[in-house]
Amino acid sequence: MERVEAELFTEGGNDAVVRLPGRRFPGVLIQGDSLSILRSDLAEAVEAFDQGDLAVARETAVLLLADLDALLTRYVAALEAHEIPRPY
Repeated sequence: MERVEAELFTEGGNDAVVRLPGRRFPGVLIQGDSLSILRSDLAEAVEAFDQGDLAVARETAVLLLADLDALLTRYVAALEAHEIPRPY
């Protein structure tokens, strides 16, 4: 394990925006439990799709998209607050 100092652009929490040394742009640090939930939600959508339950697959995908949109909105807000251009 290596210890490094990182720049924190948002409050800590389940999805902090941080920049690691040597990186031009910050990233989003997602806690392991939150990452596991995102993965489970995607697996649920895939399973529903495989079973032909398109309504459940779509509903699950919509919720997952909303979660990812919230992460992206937080990321963009942190970049704008610190006058950092978007990397995309």
